[in-house]
Amino acid sequence: MKKKVIVIGTNHAGTASINTMMDNYSDKLDVTTYDSNDNISFLGCGIALWVGGIIDNPDGLFYSSPDELRKKGAIVNMKTSVESVDTKTKTITVKNLETQETIKDTYDDLIIATGSIPIIPKISGIELENIFPVKLFQDAHKAIEKLNDTSIKNVTIVGAGYIGLELAEAYAKNGKNVTVIDVLEEVLPRYFDSNFSQLMEKKLKENNIKLMLGETVTGFTGKDGKVSQVITNKKTIDSDLVIMSIGFRPNTSMFKDSGIKFMENGAIITDNNQKTNIDGVYAVGDCSTVYNNASKQLSYIALATNAVRTGIVAGHNAGGTNIPMNGVQGSNAICIYDLTMCSTGLNQREAEKLGFNVKSTEITDLQKPAFMPSNYEVTLKIVYDADTRRVLGAQMASEHDITLALHMFSLAIQEEVTIDRLKLLDLFFLPHFNQPINYFVKATISAK
Repeated sequence: MKKKVIVIGTNHAGTASINTMMDNYSDKLDVTTYDSNDNISFLGCGIALWVGGIIDNPDGLFYSSPDELRKKGAIVNMKTSVESVDTKTKTITVKNLETQETIKDTYDDLIIATGSIPIIPKISGIELENIFPVKLFQDAHKAIEKLNDTSIKNVTIVGAGYIGLELAEAYAKNGKNVTVIDVLEEVLPRYFDSNFSQLMEKKLKENNIKLMLGETVTGFTGKDGKVSQVITNKKTIDSDLVIMSIGFRPNTSMFKDSGIKFMENGAIITDNNQKTNIDGVYAVGDCSTVYNNASKQLSYIALATNAVRTGIVAGHNAGGTNIPMNGVQGSNAICIYDLTMCSTGLNQREAEKLGFNVKSTEITDLQKPAFMPSNYEVTLKIVYDADTRRVLGAQMASEHDITLALHMFSLAIQEEVTIDRLKLLDLFFLPHFNQPINYFVKATISAK
């Protein structure tokens, strides 16, 4: 008799787990999934590309569909919301969002892939029209519609993270007056140290994007039911459209009485096999924890790459194959106008907060020999533990795509490589690509 696995949520993590189970264990598993949305596998990171006109339509932002999963043998239920889970009887309560009918279903194993939801503060005026988050496909449609609304001239982005800055660029390229507000004093401080953040701030200002950093949004005022002004603790600005991009939190409230253990922020605590504290229950993607190889702690790092890998791991383990996660480094990248920045592991200030005895080495150098006609500068910072010499993180910036080099630092963190071992790393040389002693070798050689 086949084991029955229910997957709650079918975006990146859920889709990865279903594909893994159906591709490898269809003879052993019956898989059913429930999702409250009407689509799956939407790449929200591509919304800014659509809004900015880099791509003409969103079709390529979906890499799977309910029908594709059904063809593999999964039972796929869309527009269905899981209201609660009883882990003692292995029963879930599900509501059909179209008919409002409530049913119960049972499982042998459960994979929770409910993802994350935008943080929307309860402040005055938040209910006004033209204030919304951007995460789902439906949100992306709203954002596109507003581009063609001639009454919308002033756009405010609340939150200077990746999504916020990408949307700021996209709206600015469409002729809107764009302001970015963030309570923190710098952009992207979670991923980059101050001098890197300043590179991004300079690029944004050069392109007429106004930054209001170190300010808190306290409310909104409106006219005819639509937002007209954003109020901060320091000033009031005119705004016809507000994108809320202050972050996400795990979507796990429906499991509060299930006996499952959570981090303080609501993320479900898992081991390296994505198992929770309850036998037969897994959690994957943005609703779960991951082990951070840089900090050596359980962390909440909501990235699509982590979601896919955790989904694969849970799918194999539910199928009976013991495959653990390797842990994560939180590798990430952003490109605004022609500035590419990427990072992995811990930046210096985050490492210091965690109590590491931190040192760093930094260099700005040409990628290729100076005689090469096509060339560009690269800035690299490597953060390491002064006691163990272990690499903790790396940050890079250039007006060229240098992101592939970041993978080496990600692997170095995972494998606990020291800064000294990197000094004599075997690297090729060809003037078309790099220098005899390239920039990251120079950086490691200067490490004290």
